[in-house]
Amino acid sequence: MSVEITVYGIKNCDTVKKACKYLSAHNAHYQFIDFRQTPLSVDTIKVWIESIGWEALVNKRSSTYRSLSELQKSNITIELLIAQPTIIKRPVLVSGGVVVVGFTEEKYDQFVG
Repeated sequence: MSVEITVYGIKNCDTVKKACKYLSAHNAHYQFIDFRQTPLSVDTIKVWIESIGWEALVNKRSSTYRSLSELQKSNITIELLIAQPTIIKRPVLVSGGVVVVGFTEEKYDQFVG
C-alpha cells in the first residue's frame, strides 16, 4: 500500500534533504512543496496549528525567528508565517490528515509504516 505524502520545506534545508532521502529509501511516494516558491495558504497553516499547535510549528532556533522583535515573537500570526516561512520548523509532512514536523527516523518509521 502506498501512502501519498506531502513534504513542505525549503529545498536547501539539510533536515528536509534528510527527510526526502529517508522517504525515497523507504519507497514512500511524496510530493515536495518549497514554501519559499509556493507560498502557504492560511487554511494550510490553520490545519497544521489545529493538528500540532503553535509551539511545535514555530522554529525558535531559526535565525529568522531570532531576528524578530520581542513583540513579534510574543504574537506569532499566520500572516507572519506566510511572510516569513523559514520560521516554520522543517520539514512538515502531511498525509491522511496526520501532520508531522521535523525529522527523526523513529518518527518517520511510524509515519510511513
